[in-house]
Amino acid sequence: MSGATLDMARIRADFPILHQEVRGRPLVYLDSAATTQKPQAVIDALVRYYTHDNANVHRGVHALSERSTQAYEGARERVRRFINARETKEIIFVRGCTEAINLVAQTYGRTKVGPGDEVLITAMEHHSDIVPWQMLCQHVGATLKMVPVDENGELRLEQLDTLLTERTRLLAVTHVSNALGTVNPIKEITRRAHARGVPVLVDGAQAMQHFRVDVQDLDCDFYAFSGHKMFGPTGIGVLYGKAQVLESLPPWQGGGDMILTVTMEKTVYNRLPYRLEAGTPNISGAVGLAAALDYLDSVGREAIAAHDQELLEYGTQALETVPGLRLMGRARERSGVLSFLMEDVHAHDVGTILDREGVAIRAGHHCAQPLLACFGVAATVRASLALYNTREDIDALVRGLHKVREVFA
Repeated sequence: MSGATLDMARIRADFPILHQEVRGRPLVYLDSAATTQKPQAVIDALVRYYTHDNANVHRGVHALSERSTQAYEGARERVRRFINARETKEIIFVRGCTEAINLVAQTYGRTKVGPGDEVLITAMEHHSDIVPWQMLCQHVGATLKMVPVDENGELRLEQLDTLLTERTRLLAVTHVSNALGTVNPIKEITRRAHARGVPVLVDGAQAMQHFRVDVQDLDCDFYAFSGHKMFGPTGIGVLYGKAQVLESLPPWQGGGDMILTVTMEKTVYNRLPYRLEAGTPNISGAVGLAAALDYLDSVGREAIAAHDQELLEYGTQALETVPGLRLMGRARERSGVLSFLMEDVHAHDVGTILDREGVAIRAGHHCAQPLLACFGVAATVRASLALYNTREDIDALVRGLHKVREVFA
């Protein structure tokens, strides 16, 4: 059993969905980069909220509304502590990482980026951190530029200082590549961008579940992530922003809770964080996310990171024994992802055969088509890891890949 510092039997017992058969085989879930499974603690928190506390927040004067408000705002404080933000007003609840990035594009972008300006992203980005900036640049007449990647799947940071110009208004970069697992040196990237006066947005969707993130230490201006990729519910995510930056953003959606007063002539907007959270929020989602953060801390984030690295190394060595398999991405710092191709077999065929063996992986472009184009491929097979995975899961994957070879021999 992997994970010398983790009690894997106890951890796997915490995730009820793992204890089932799929197509007559024990389930091996290796698709956590798409979404993680949920521990019983999160499921219980959602049931408890809807069983005992469900009510709308902030405006009710009855007991249920007060309890619901306390749970929702308590979740905000829980997120603040988890990422070491300075103030709760720096925590904006959104539907997910995608909405967080769109929020910045539609507020900061539309007020700070103009004709002839530049937005800098990287070739490693997920579509959610490409398309919003394309839409913005097309709308305002700005130029979208990219930091390229090398053959190992690392950013060519020697080009960063040249790509950052006096017209660059924002740098958006992923913390961990969802397609290759490359971990980018965010602190160094931010330092170099700030030296040129350029704010930085970090897509942290694939980082939060694997290792500790400290937004003050990173010094980034924005950090976005989704609850469902870190053992929480779907439909909830967070945009962190430095208070002074968020204060400068205009509202982006109108509705209840983002206002102080409304007349037919004028609206006076609420203070942060409510000014950026129009309408009834995802209260149960926030409650479930807080439970997920409690769970991660109860396991231990340093132990989780060590387990991730140990399993990644074991998986890399195991896959290298499979004839005709080519691993994609050899970055010095990686986390959570094993991406590969099998000679003469399409990734979707690999995924279909693995599914018959009870092994759930992802096959395709992983919403990162520009990155795969850099490697001259249209699709890869992606096995993505989480704290509940073991060496036995990797062994099952390898057995399944040998079955693929037999079928296509």
